[in-house]
Amino acid sequence: MSALANQEFRHIPVLLPECLEYLNLKPQQTFVDATLGGAGHSFEVAQRIGRGGTLIGIDQDDVALAAAGRKLGSLPDEVRPHLELVRNNFGNMDEALLSVEVPGVDAFLFDIGVSSVQIDTPSRGFSFKEDGPLDMRMDPGKNTLTAAEVVNTYNAADLTRIIRAYSDEKWASRIADFIVRAREKAPLETSAQLVDVIKAAIPASARRAGGHPAKRTFQALRIEVNGELDVLKRGLEAAIRWANPGGRICVISYHSLEDRIVKDMFQSFANRCTCPPDLPVCMCGKKPILKVITRKPVTPTAEEIARNPRARSAKLRVAEKL
Repeated sequence: MSALANQEFRHIPVLLPECLEYLNLKPQQTFVDATLGGAGHSFEVAQRIGRGGTLIGIDQDDVALAAAGRKLGSLPDEVRPHLELVRNNFGNMDEALLSVEVPGVDAFLFDIGVSSVQIDTPSRGFSFKEDGPLDMRMDPGKNTLTAAEVVNTYNAADLTRIIRAYSDEKWASRIADFIVRAREKAPLETSAQLVDVIKAAIPASARRAGGHPAKRTFQALRIEVNGELDVLKRGLEAAIRWANPGGRICVISYHSLEDRIVKDMFQSFANRCTCPPDLPVCMCGKKPILKVITRKPVTPTAEEIARNPRARSAKLRVAEKL
């Protein structure tokens, strides 16, 4: 077994007890893990829905699917649900669920963001701590846009826009200008080259606080390369359509842009009336489709953060289909 596959097994599922509680699954129900990864969450869910249940895992990473298949396959026959592991992106939820011919779903889990294995694999180009090619594609087989293409072809205004919008980087304009100047000498091809440019762009006094100076820019590039915000919107809309009455949709996000999308979408499907507020009765006839279960996001305990620092920024929001 490869070191990468072993690494997948070491993935620590974030907010696991909270997810199990809010998913509210019963034996023989149908569960969709929209971001299967190493099946950390799904392994526990599988034992709750049991032999008569159906577990559908979606992931666009072959290594993750293989590792998840081994982990879930290790469950005893008497407790293992029917498994459908689908290679796809959860933004294509309709396509993925149609392929397994499921009539409806009792609970969805989205654990948004880049997986530990992708971050820790230098050749994928996600990490600002390890040198590798500027790639950042979550699905290289289908996506042709790379981080290298973004940093070497986008103009300064577009670079500023994505770095600022997708990461709240206060030095976005200066970083964009430094990138444009650096690439005039030679294309930026590796993560180490880009990190050096970002460090040069951010004043030394600002670099001393707030973590690694390249963290926010790398996040912004990853979101741009993978179209992550549009994918999240499409995936959530599909989950709302496919959920059975009483079905739960649980979403773990890791930065404010994702959390805002989840919050706004849940609220928009929970409060669909478009009538003026001064009308005594609703005339538009638009009924709520969701009930928001978590008015405020659920966050990790201090103990969990100590065990798994990557959980620090996690926020869980939950809605129920009416």
